[in-house]
Amino acid sequence: AGTLNGLGSIRLRTISVGEQTGLARIIRSVREAQGSKAPVQRLVDKISRVFVPAVIVIALITFVVWAAQGADYVALGVLCAVSVLVIACPRALGLATPTAIMVGIGRGAKNGILVKDASALEALSKVDTVCFDKTGTLTYGKPKVILETGGKLLDYIGIWLALEQKSEHPLAKAIVDWCEAKSAIPEVLSSFEYLPGLGVKGIDINGQLFWMGNRALADSIGAKIPDEIAIWEEDALSRGSGVIFAGNAETALGAFELADPVRGDAKETVSRLTKMGVSSVLLTGDRSATARYVASRLGIRDVRAELRPGDKSRIIKELKSAGKVVAMVGDGINDSVALAESDVSVAMGTGSEIAIETARLTLAKGDISDLPTAVSLSASTRRVIKENLFWAFIYNVIGIPVAAGVLYPLDGFLLTPVIASAAMALSSVTVVCNSLRLRSLKL
Repeated sequence: AGTLNGLGSIRLRTISVGEQTGLARIIRSVREAQGSKAPVQRLVDKISRVFVPAVIVIALITFVVWAAQGADYVALGVLCAVSVLVIACPRALGLATPTAIMVGIGRGAKNGILVKDASALEALSKVDTVCFDKTGTLTYGKPKVILETGGKLLDYIGIWLALEQKSEHPLAKAIVDWCEAKSAIPEVLSSFEYLPGLGVKGIDINGQLFWMGNRALADSIGAKIPDEIAIWEEDALSRGSGVIFAGNAETALGAFELADPVRGDAKETVSRLTKMGVSSVLLTGDRSATARYVASRLGIRDVRAELRPGDKSRIIKELKSAGKVVAMVGDGINDSVALAESDVSVAMGTGSEIAIETARLTLAKGDISDLPTAVSLSASTRRVIKENLFWAFIYNVIGIPVAAGVLYPLDGFLLTPVIASAAMALSSVTVVCNSLRLRSLKL
């Protein structure tokens, strides 16, 4: 779609179109997940619906009360009613939320935190559970082949290169680098299929099936894992490495051990979130042994391994059903549905386009350490919004009775419309200045 073939020819066989395609299903799932979320109802919107009518009523009551004192008080009643309307101008209320949000979003952008919508910035501070994808999120997503086993691997190195060249998974890049380092030349495949959460498979020009992926893929094909390779796999998993099998329709011909270094700031990130009262959950398609090893290094206790893309979304639904406010952090196309299902979705800036498009926040620099900073920014922004609303209301709580003339019978003090307008302007200035504090607050 959208590709031009300038030279040569391409033979295609369409097996699904339109809404039947895998991409269409992902898009449909994302839209359904996004559509199931209730819109954020802002506090200021609720108040504004009754604030303006209430002020008008108070102004009318003020006039009526003063006018009832006699004809000499009618002018005073008009003056007090106008003062009430002027000092109660809801400008400060209107500025309380947007000014804080604007400054907060700007502060986030300065720190490499891109916020797609204001409600996400407000909601992030309410999160009590963060679900992390592993590859590319808690790890660098740049695994390398460090060991391999199987005497027949080199006999089919062109097949392995051809299979993994067609995949965009980070593990595929590691296999491609290994093959190219051995000067491999890709074989011609008559068919290719990418299986999310499993691996890849294809058929060569002789009609033979070859595959590369995890044990679940081998089981689905019916290929046997020889005992010596299975023992080798357990040793690799105990070291926290990932394992990719390579084989044909009958058996696994060999396996690769891949190491994907954990991000240097990942452990500190989990620790900072824990101190903030946020628990961490690791969601990965890797084997349990590898997942537990990585989680132990980072201090994550809740580990969910050997997951398909849909399983991540299901787990997030379960957490939300248990009353948790869940954030999902991911980087790949397989994470897109889970990102959309979460209360707050966060994508790594170095990840796939669909993950970034789905997420409501993006860590542009690809640094996981920016996540606690984003949580802190969200909390600070919400706190400033509450402070702004307090100052906006305190001006009205004090100013409206004074403008109505409650002090006039006591000491003759009367708040004229000129002074009321100055007080109203001062309330707006106070709100704006308080919002600007977000630019210098320590996160």
